[in-house]
Amino acid sequence: MLLALSGTSLCLAADANMGTWKLNEAKSTLVPGAPKNNTVIYAAAGDQIKVTVDGVTADGKAFHNEWKGKFDGKDYPVTGDATQDARAYRKIDDRTTEIDVKKGGKMLVSGRIVIAADGKSRTITTSGTDANGKTVTSSGFYDKQ
Repeated sequence: MLLALSGTSLCLAADANMGTWKLNEAKSTLVPGAPKNNTVIYAAAGDQIKVTVDGVTADGKAFHNEWKGKFDGKDYPVTGDATQDARAYRKIDDRTTEIDVKKGGKMLVSGRIVIAADGKSRTITTSGTDANGKTVTSSGFYDKQ
């Protein structure tokens, strides 16, 4: 059992997503008025991955939320964010992950996270619908810390 858990931890540690990512606003194209995920941390949590997000809302208020689950395409709960209650991550390949953000079972945002070949940066491109029903897209560029 210990060997199996150690192997899982090593596998997660080798995942290119793991670590701390800081938003580089100068290289990002964000939706005006949308919250900003300033820091995103991926860490091993047993046989799962924990994603911790810290950022600011459009009016400058700090927020913090957490997700813990597997990159298997299934919904896992989000805590600390009233605007969403579940996320699903799907591993496409070693450097590409898809994400769906939901509230009450309804899709809010879908996106793709691509890590650069050198592992030093990542881009997340998302699309969703704004309050007026218009489709909006955003591209966030993050540097690995």
